[in-house]
Amino acid sequence: MITLDLGTLGTVALIILAILIVAIIVLYILGKKAEKKQAEQKELMEQSSQTMSFYVIDKKRVKLKEAGLPKIVLEQTPKYLRRAKLPIIKVKVGPRVMSLVCEEEVFKTILPKQEVKAQVSGIYVTSARRIRGPLPEPKKTKKELRAEKKAQKAKEKEKAMKAKQKASK
Repeated sequence: MITLDLGTLGTVALIILAILIVAIIVLYILGKKAEKKQAEQKELMEQSSQTMSFYVIDKKRVKLKEAGLPKIVLEQTPKYLRRAKLPIIKVKVGPRVMSLVCEEEVFKTILPKQEVKAQVSGIYVTSARRIRGPLPEPKKTKKELRAEKKAQKAKEKEKAMKAKQKASK
């Protein structure tokens, strides 16, 4: 029989390694379950969505409590999400003024003081387009600009390498 003498440091390292492996497996399984649940919810929202035309009065990122949403919405949201800022748009639908929550991409494309036709599921805006004229191009962040420059430089280097290889042949 082979015996391994790892000492206390080796034993501790093995225990920590085993715990990390178990934690990674558990997180992987939980992630898969959450992914399935999210796909089901998205499908349900698409089925229950309806087209609506409204005038956007204002848009801002606000905490859930300050957004002016119904009490039921506040009660149903998990406590850890209540403090998070959400993209909220204040709209006028006919004579009523109401607050709606929207997706991040939609929030970037909508401008205040414009008329919009959108897909709305309850109080959640899933997609929107302007009624008059095209959507404005969203401004690119510094991070996106840097990524574009980096990609462009990589393409230039690749072209230079190909040209070098052709010249050497």
